[in-house]
Amino acid sequence: MADLSRRLAAEALGTAMLVATVVGSGIMADRLSDDVAVSLLGNTIPTGAILFVLITILGPISGAHFNPVVTMVFALRKELEASAILPYMLAQILGGIAGTLIAHVMFDLPVFQISETVRTGSAQWSAEAVATFCLLLTILGGLRFKTDAIPMLVGLYITAAYWFTASTSFANPAVAIARSLTNTFAGIRPLDLPGFIIAQVVGAVLASMLATWLFADSRNKIPPIIPEGTERP
Repeated sequence: MADLSRRLAAEALGTAMLVATVVGSGIMADRLSDDVAVSLLGNTIPTGAILFVLITILGPISGAHFNPVVTMVFALRKELEASAILPYMLAQILGGIAGTLIAHVMFDLPVFQISETVRTGSAQWSAEAVATFCLLLTILGGLRFKTDAIPMLVGLYITAAYWFTASTSFANPAVAIARSLTNTFAGIRPLDLPGFIIAQVVGAVLASMLATWLFADSRNKIPPIIPEGTERP
């Protein structure tokens, strides 16, 4: 594994590129279409695509968490040293904020903004819990059964979750904080952050608990399937 400074750089860079993609594609989509569904699609596809790229190129360096609740779960599972937990989370948050500011610069918008987009209520909170639960289950299942497919699994999952969750699947406290600093298509009011973050933490913890049982090593406990017509010894 890379030294901590390189891992933190990878986490900050990856989260910055992720948020720049989320915010930037949202701005572009909103400018190109007055149809909200079309704009959401224009926001969805780049997000899923960039996750595939980022996890592929940065995963070997830092694990490609880009998400404080992913870091939290890996820490709970004793798969990340305690001394790296807070630095990882700080790098992710600062990287996400940088990604928002970079998106504003690219689209010639005021660099510093505060979102006014209301995202609150039980439907939004439950959607965030579900979105984060499923994200962590996807990651942990991929680690258990097909590690090399994780970039595609996460990219495809987020692409789907944009559409099947009422919140459009933030599933990431660092991304949520960064999106509170843009008053564009992807924004969320700072006032609504606590509800989202609590729901994300709850969803992540539940996923970790289920995965511990569901993905336990069950080899040699299930008898092999014997093809029909084959005689048993």
